[in-house]
Amino acid sequence: MNFSVEHIGVPATDAVALKNWYERVLGARVIWDNGQKPPVFILALAGGAWLEIYPANAAPNAGRGDNKLAGFRHLALRVDSIDAAKGELEKRGVKFTEAISPAAGGGRVLFSEDSEGNLLHLVERPAEFMIDDL
Repeated sequence: MNFSVEHIGVPATDAVALKNWYERVLGARVIWDNGQKPPVFILALAGGAWLEIYPANAAPNAGRGDNKLAGFRHLALRVDSIDAAKGELEKRGVKFTEAISPAAGGGRVLFSEDSEGNLLHLVERPAEFMIDDL
């Protein structure tokens, strides 16, 4: 039996604002809109990942940006050049508070947050990196 990730669900205190952030900052495009209130959107990122953004029932818990809490903690986005991605995202208003660091399995990583404080994790891997290498 094969399993693959179809989409990541992201509950938001302001689904429209978060959708707009992903469109503006990451170039996402809406591929589905329920056309209702409250709104629900499915966005496609250029690399093929989908995000479902929908209204949250409650405000986020304290410690949302703590990458060591149990449960899903970050969305990792693979980039060709972490330096180029960092520079472009900074032009779009993204703030980085940590330095670029080594990635598990090889390469480099850098963390930031979206407009709701969800962790985004940029990952740069060596050109020859293959998942079978792990």
